[in-house]
Amino acid sequence: MNNNAKFHDDGPLNKAELAALGEGQMAYVKPLLSDDIARLFPQAPEIKPGLRLFALLSASGEPIVLTDSHDAAVANAWAHDLETVSLH
Repeated sequence: MNNNAKFHDDGPLNKAELAALGEGQMAYVKPLLSDDIARLFPQAPEIKPGLRLFALLSASGEPIVLTDSHDAAVANAWAHDLETVSLH
C-alpha cells in the first residue's frame, strides 16, 4: 500500500481524495480504439477509426501519452518512474 495514502474515520474517500491516490507514483495503461481518442485527447489530430491504441493515464485519469503499443506505454511510465497497472 502507498505510504502517502491518507485515510480518515469520516467514511469513504471522496472523489478528489480517491483521484489523488498514487498521483505522481502510479499510472495505468488503458487499451482503446482510435474512435475514443477525441474524448481523452481533444487536441489530437484526427486518427483513422478502428485502430487499437493504448493510453497511459495518470492515477487521476489525466492522459500522459498515446501509443500503438502496450510496451511503449509501459516504457514511458518507467522512464518517468511511474508504476503501471493495466485496465481490462
